[in-house]
Amino acid sequence: MTSRRNTPHRRYNYTLVRRWQPLADAEWDALLPFVLVQNGPGRPLRDARRRMDAIFWIAASGSAWHTVPPRFGKPDTIGRHFRRLSHAGLWERLLRAFALPDAPEALLALEHWIVRACRRATRIRGLRIVLLARRLLFRSALRAPAWMLPDPDLSEYVHRRLRPVLERIRAGGLRAAALPHPDFFKACGRLLATAAGRRRIPRCLEPV
Repeated sequence: MTSRRNTPHRRYNYTLVRRWQPLADAEWDALLPFVLVQNGPGRPLRDARRRMDAIFWIAASGSAWHTVPPRFGKPDTIGRHFRRLSHAGLWERLLRAFALPDAPEALLALEHWIVRACRRATRIRGLRIVLLARRLLFRSALRAPAWMLPDPDLSEYVHRRLRPVLERIRAGGLRAAALPHPDFFKACGRLLATAAGRRRIPRCLEPV
């Protein structure tokens, strides 16, 4: 079996594709500490593993929830469980775990399914999961090339550079001769436009 050891060099590339199959015992054991297996106080989910198999089936196939095979249970139940896990931050916890140098091989083997689940969870988690995936270099967890997506880090950097200049201008503390070159403001404007991301992104650019 090819090692999926998580090194920074490997993470500059897209995640290796893995076709869906039921979770192996070792994979479930590695995943279990991260998964919420409680359905309310004192009520453990007896079918937690089956639900995760269903979620990964959807993630790997890219299909809609209503196509979940009947053996996994009701599609609405699986969808609600996915949303519950997403709101609880499961996918972010797993990305951080993947980034650790001592992440277990059994967990790393699930990376392709999990980064695809991250993309599906973007509608629920918003920019927080996009930003984390960018910072940790998980390109396959992004629905498009990083430069086409919102970049809060870049936006913050530009505003840090602009803010003191604008404050001094408003306060009258800069003479005309001391003003930044007009190209400075043009460059900041272009960078902020880039940081806002593209409004429309073709689906063909989404990683496999």
